[in-house]
Amino acid sequence: MEIILKQDVAGVGYKNDLATVKNGYARNYLIPKGLAVVATPSGKKELAEMKKQQAYKEEKIKKEAETIAAALEGTELKIGVKASSTGKIFGSVNSIMIAKAIQEQKNLEIDRKTIDINEEHIKEVGKYKAVIKLHKEVAVDIDLDVVAE
Repeated sequence: MEIILKQDVAGVGYKNDLATVKNGYARNYLIPKGLAVVATPSGKKELAEMKKQQAYKEEKIKKEAETIAAALEGTELKIGVKASSTGKIFGSVNSIMIAKAIQEQKNLEIDRKTIDINEEHIKEVGKYKAVIKLHKEVAVDIDLDVVAE
């Protein structure tokens, strides 16, 4: 029986996929639980239209991410922190501080959850690298210059 999945189902497929499963599995489990619907001709047309719209939205989001990546390419952020005379930072530099520095220096709003610091925590003054994952296919490397204030 052909079905259209409404949710991800392990071993069958992902949301909005067209899948073929055994009749009993579809009638007794997937459809009553609301995990799938029967793939009628009108349902297939609706699914195709939805996938087309989804691809358009995805392309738009990707282009926006590429634009932001181009603006951030080759950026060196200067982050001022309180540090001891030996260069040890009081506290640590985290993704929140990096997002704030991007906001102040580049005037771009970046979600802190997309920032990945190569080290676990930055606890000393120096130069570091961070990766910003703007989209599943778009990531940009930025240089961090942590200096004592």
